[in-house]
Amino acid sequence: MKNPGEVLLISCYEMGHQPLALASPLGFLEAAGYKPSALDIAVEGFDEERARSARFVGISVPMHTAMRLGILVGERVRAINPGAHICYYGLYASLNAGTLLGKSADSVIGGEFEGPLLELVEAIERGTKTPVPIDGVTGRATNETGELTGIIERRASTLPSLRRLAFQPPARSSLPPLQSYAKLDWKGELRLVGSVETSRGCLHLCRHCPIPPVYGGRFFIVPKQIVLEDVRALVEAGARHISFTDADFLNGPGHSMAVARAIQGNYPDLTFDITTKVEHILRHRKLFPELARLGCLFVISAIESTSDEVLSHLDKGHTRADIAAALGICQGAGITLRPSLLSFTPWTTLADYADMLDFIDRHDLIDQVDPVYYAIRLLLPPGSLLLADPTLAPLLGPLDEAAFSFAWKHPDPRMDRLHREVSRAVERAAASGEDPRITFQRVRLLVHLAHGEGIEKGIPAGGSIGSDLAVSPAPVHPASRRRPPRMTESWFC
Repeated sequence: MKNPGEVLLISCYEMGHQPLALASPLGFLEAAGYKPSALDIAVEGFDEERARSARFVGISVPMHTAMRLGILVGERVRAINPGAHICYYGLYASLNAGTLLGKSADSVIGGEFEGPLLELVEAIERGTKTPVPIDGVTGRATNETGELTGIIERRASTLPSLRRLAFQPPARSSLPPLQSYAKLDWKGELRLVGSVETSRGCLHLCRHCPIPPVYGGRFFIVPKQIVLEDVRALVEAGARHISFTDADFLNGPGHSMAVARAIQGNYPDLTFDITTKVEHILRHRKLFPELARLGCLFVISAIESTSDEVLSHLDKGHTRADIAAALGICQGAGITLRPSLLSFTPWTTLADYADMLDFIDRHDLIDQVDPVYYAIRLLLPPGSLLLADPTLAPLLGPLDEAAFSFAWKHPDPRMDRLHREVSRAVERAAASGEDPRITFQRVRLLVHLAHGEGIEKGIPAGGSIGSDLAVSPAPVHPASRRRPPRMTESWFC
């Protein structure tokens, strides 16, 4: 299997970035003497010829959107290349192992996947019909009678690999160029962006997050020299901004800050962004002036909700008051805070949703919130820690295998209707490039209609009111308005 293209890795979506979940395993495979090919359908489309000639096809599924696209890719590969071994790998692979192994997958790998993936390829190369047991790999094997074995119950997740890896430098030469991906929009200029990570997993156990069921509160450091070598390659490829895609950049602040200092020393003009929890902004507030000096333009933080009740159910580790304090810390350092939101949960009331919009308006965050977040609805994949919440049980439906999530209904039907209308409004706004302040006004008017249930009665037959609401453009373009730094593609899972 060391001939070019016999091993094929496919990415479906990685938040608008050149996929690190291809570059990293490509580095492992190339170091072992393989000549894998790579395909990113997010920017390249599907290549039937490459899929047909591969003996091993690895499909990267690090997030929900990638999972929904990946299952379609796997079925297409299976149809044109029935003999290929199809392996799904990444965070959502182990969460959805039961569904995947019942469909196109021969194996799934979760957690620290690069080592097990290489071992699996080596086992298949040796001609092992049923690959030998490998830590972190769940297989779709058959017994003597042809019955499937190794398929877990579909409501559960499978055990991931959580052993420390001897990391290899990511290999990016076979990936599409950075020009194909999302860019940094700042001061009227578009900059090429590269993505790296200083750590994987997470110390925290937020109950709505897909990471805790896989990593169980553990995180793994990526060696400093590996990160720096990857940054060097990205800069040589034209990157002028780096996105640190760690689940939380400040899980290990000593390590991550050392990496940031070294990068700034090598590339003084390179800017970057990080993701971190509200509680880490508060705990490590003294680091933020230095982060600004090192080139940090913005921080993504999952504030999720402004309702303390909702935050308690999610076990987020912060309160509404903490969000305001975190905003003050970032503003004081000259760093933009870009909140991500979980706007629709079973515990979010209509008053909560309206209050969230008021909070965003009051703190002048409209330009800092990607409108897609007004429509984000709680996902409940197999293994979700929230499935143990007793208040959720009466609202919970069966596992929707097509959506890779358990169905749930809000106790207030107005909230489910509001979600549908807000989703339509932000989708159309994104397609048309609408100013986020106009979109914000549309969403706020939808909430007002929902209070009087006009959201249902006012919808024209066969249509949606979300994009038809009359909104005033007058306050949208004040002379002093300066748009904060942002990516040209919204970040969501």
